[in-house]
Amino acid sequence: MINDVLTETKDKMAKAVDHAKEDFSTVRTGRANPQLFTKIPVDYYGTATPLEQLASIAVPEARVLVITPYDKSALKEIEKAIVSRPNLGVTPSNDGNLIRVVMPELTADRRKEYVKLVQTKAEEARVAVRNIRRKAKTDLEALKDEVGEDDIARGEKELEAFTKAHIDRIDEASKHKEAELLEV
Repeated sequence: MINDVLTETKDKMAKAVDHAKEDFSTVRTGRANPQLFTKIPVDYYGTATPLEQLASIAVPEARVLVITPYDKSALKEIEKAIVSRPNLGVTPSNDGNLIRVVMPELTADRRKEYVKLVQTKAEEARVAVRNIRRKAKTDLEALKDEVGEDDIARGEKELEAFTKAHIDRIDEASKHKEAELLEV
């Protein structure tokens, strides 16, 4: 029973770390990254649809992204959605068939802003992992009637060990992203 709780907790923590890494990839660096655009919600026939479901995104050059919609009637809505994203700071150009997005050079102030954003996202991920730990600890305590206290204590030690390991992975990913952002 303890192993079931710990296995489930480990899986949830791994998913939280993966989610944090995915979140970090949406923070813009100096080069064009399709990940920045995949989750942008586009109003498509009254429904908010992720851009990745409406168009293909290609990177022909280091600072240029080309978005080719599957349905040409969605071109204006895609363009509107990109313009409305405040943290991108880009202006798309529409030629009637596709949208070109040229990524501008990041200023030092903008880089620092993005580093703060990454730190905020990292803290949210650490809180998520701690919440998972808290729930697992409660689940372990509920097993006190069925299992011995030594087993519970051993399970809690193991829980603390992989909680620390997952938080360290989040910190490592955060530091890597910060270094990437500050690289000129």
